[in-house]
Amino acid sequence: MILQNLSIVNFKNYEEAGIDFSSQINCFVGDNGSGKTNLLDAVHYLSHCKSYFNPIDSQNIKHDSPFFVIQGQFIKEEQDFEVYCGLKKGQKKIFKRNHKEYDRLADHIGLFPAVVISPYDTDLIHEGSEMRRKFMDSIISQFDKLYLDNLIQYNKALNQRNRLLKAFSLNRNFDEESLLIWDEQLIKYGEPIAATRRKFIADFLPRFEELYAAVSGNRESVSLEHSTELDENNIQDLLLESRDKDRALIRTSKGTHKDDLVFSIEGHPLKKFGSQGQQKSFLIALKLAQFDYIRELTGVKPLLLLDDIFDKIDDHRVSYLMKLVSEHRFGQIFVTDTHGARVPRLFKDADAKVRVFMVDKGQISLAEIQETNEAKR
Repeated sequence: MILQNLSIVNFKNYEEAGIDFSSQINCFVGDNGSGKTNLLDAVHYLSHCKSYFNPIDSQNIKHDSPFFVIQGQFIKEEQDFEVYCGLKKGQKKIFKRNHKEYDRLADHIGLFPAVVISPYDTDLIHEGSEMRRKFMDSIISQFDKLYLDNLIQYNKALNQRNRLLKAFSLNRNFDEESLLIWDEQLIKYGEPIAATRRKFIADFLPRFEELYAAVSGNRESVSLEHSTELDENNIQDLLLESRDKDRALIRTSKGTHKDDLVFSIEGHPLKKFGSQGQQKSFLIALKLAQFDYIRELTGVKPLLLLDDIFDKIDDHRVSYLMKLVSEHRFGQIFVTDTHGARVPRLFKDADAKVRVFMVDKGQISLAEIQETNEAKR
C-alpha cells in the first residue's frame, strides 16, 4: 500500500499544500513548530478518520478559517483510491472514498492502516487507563469490524446509562427498570469485547516480547497484561453490585470501559521501575509489534509514521530500526526530523529511495540535493 500524494487546505498551520511522495521513505525537515508533525497528522487522518495528536476535529482547522480539507491518493492491491476528509465548523465531518461518502466512519477504519511512533507515546505509560484501552481498541478495530461495532454500541449504551443516572440525581428519583434496559445493552456488547481483548493480548504478547528483546539488546524481561474485572465476574453481577455506588457517583463505575493494559518490567510496574531508556524500548517494541500484528492479519504493510524519534532515542535503537528497514520489513515510511542530512545518512545503506521535504512555517519545498540524488538512481 502506497500513499502517492497529499493535499491539504486550512489544516492546522497550513493554508494550502500539495505533496507527491516517494513510495519508500519521505522525510519532513524543519525547525520545531514549523509544521512537520502536522503533515504526519494529515496522513493519520486519511487512515483513522481522526487526528493522532488532537481528538477535537474543530481545533485542527487553521485559525480564522471556516473549514479544512485533507485529500490523498492511495494505491492498494493495484487499485487506486482517492480519500477525502472535510470539516466545516459546526457541521459533521465528511469522509469519502472514490467520491462516495461513508454512512459510517467505522467502515473506513482498517482499509489504509497506519502506525505512529512519537514522543507523545509516553502518555501510554504515564497517563490513565483510557489511553491504553484506546491503543488496544485501535489495533483490534483495524481488522475486526464486529469488535468495532460492539465497541460503538457499548459506548452509546454507556453514555445513555450515565445520562439516566444523572437524571435520577437531578430529579431525586430512581427507576430500576429503566436502568436495566441499559444494563442489558452493556452486557450484550461488553462481554464479547472483553473476550476479544483477552485473545488479542494472548496473540500480541509473544511478538511484543520478541521485539523488546531485540530493541533493548535482550537485557530484561517485559510483559503486557489485560486487566479486567470480568476475569472473575460477569458484567451483570458487577452492575448489580455497584448500583448504589453508581447512583452516588452519578456514573457507571464497572464494566469493560474500566479495563486496562498493565505494563511491567521484571515483574514490576514499568511506570515506577522502568528507566527512561527501558520505557523508550518498551514503547518502540509496542508500536513495532502493532505494525507486525496488523500486517500479518490484513496482509497489508501499514504506513509507518515516525515523529521526531531520532532526537529521542539512542544509537542502539536507531540501529535496530535501520536494520528492519534494510530488511524491507516496512512499506512506505514518513519521518520528521530537525536535521536535513541525518535521515538520508541513516537510510543510505537500506537501498531505499529517500525524498526530503523542507518545511518552514507552513511552506513545503522539495530539497534540491535530494531531487538530484534520486535522479541518479
